[in-house]
Amino acid sequence: MVTALEVPADKLIERLASHLKLKVPEVRPPKWALAVKTGAHKERPPENPEWWYYRAASILRKLYKYGEPIGIEAFRTIYGGRKNYGVSPEHFVKGSGSIVRKILQQLEKAGLVAKVHQRGRILTPAGRALLDRIAFEVLSDMAKDNEELKKYLPPSQLK
Repeated sequence: MVTALEVPADKLIERLASHLKLKVPEVRPPKWALAVKTGAHKERPPENPEWWYYRAASILRKLYKYGEPIGIEAFRTIYGGRKNYGVSPEHFVKGSGSIVRKILQQLEKAGLVAKVHQRGRILTPAGRALLDRIAFEVLSDMAKDNEELKKYLPPSQLK
């Protein structure tokens, strides 16, 4: 069976974001999401109006990838970047903690993420199954175009 780490991350995140938007009502961007920057290092808000779902999908993939509890501060570091100080040297700045916190709370409410006491959050079995299922869908779509990928699919999928 294919896992979420065996398919291209961009295609997995794109498919997962559309799934979260259409089928998970708990994950919804707040009203302020269209006007907020994703960190102090950014100069403008995201251009994609559906960026909230992409960030939620990316967080789910990171939780899948690391497999151990990840806290908000670690996610702030992951989504941080270099801040431009004009003529002064650039420095690393962490990303927004509020965005990560709200997304994790929504994913918890949806049953995809669970909080581990004083350690962070982990992926629940339902979240892991969702990512594996979507990874399988991505691989099947890719196998339609590429003959070499068909060997990774089970015989029942080869039609």
